[in-house]
Amino acid sequence: MAAMLELNKVSTHYLSGGRIIKAVDNVDMRINEGEVVGLVGESGSGKSTLALSVLRLIDPPGKVYGEVLWNGINLLNLSPQNMRRIRGEEISMVFQDPFSSLNPVIKIGEQIAEVFRFHKKLSRRKAWEAAIKVLDLVHIKDPGERVNDYPHQFSGGMKQRVAVAMAYALSPKLLIADEPTTALDVTMQKAILELLKELKTGMLFITHNIALVSEMCSRMYVMKDGRIVEQGDTREVLGNPKDAYTKRLIDSYKEINLGLD
Repeated sequence: MAAMLELNKVSTHYLSGGRIIKAVDNVDMRINEGEVVGLVGESGSGKSTLALSVLRLIDPPGKVYGEVLWNGINLLNLSPQNMRRIRGEEISMVFQDPFSSLNPVIKIGEQIAEVFRFHKKLSRRKAWEAAIKVLDLVHIKDPGERVNDYPHQFSGGMKQRVAVAMAYALSPKLLIADEPTTALDVTMQKAILELLKELKTGMLFITHNIALVSEMCSRMYVMKDGRIVEQGDTREVLGNPKDAYTKRLIDSYKEINLGLD
């Protein structure tokens, strides 16, 4: 099966004080259509940097090398205009902090409607109606009323639902979920995970919590210091890890039932 997303020797380097910092180093990865793949590692391992590299959201002095193939097209070679079309329409991202991903002074409905106006060129009225439908999709109660609210009027869990709504508004083929439950309590974490499962789309699920990978992902990659140190079927990796770092990650969550029986 041909990969929908394929990374070939992707590296992201920064120049700092005359020294090259290798935030991502020679990463190979593939995600097939409809597949949910996990990327796990501790904070600072390079997971978020890799996600931003895929979407070409790395600012100078950072530079991305290698190939980021999206259905055979290298995204690193696209014009800025074509890349903006890819973002949102075909690949979208849920950022880990819903508090910073929403503009606090703009109504929720306007922020979602802007996605439809920019990508689909809908009128204000049609875009507003589409925003209400998307809020309903992510189980926001009374969406016709809540579109008029501001972010501070939503709980943390509801903010994250809004962030998912914005990312999924155009039904992208791949959703990059970067630590989507980190800022939430356990109850809301479960609700957001169930919501992501409902979307039934291809997904790169990024987390430091290896237990969540066992719940969400069919395959997984383990990242350490910018490099992939282990990969494979999730149950096989968690049941019989080959790399010492993977074993330590599993041991750190040994009190959690990983469902490997």
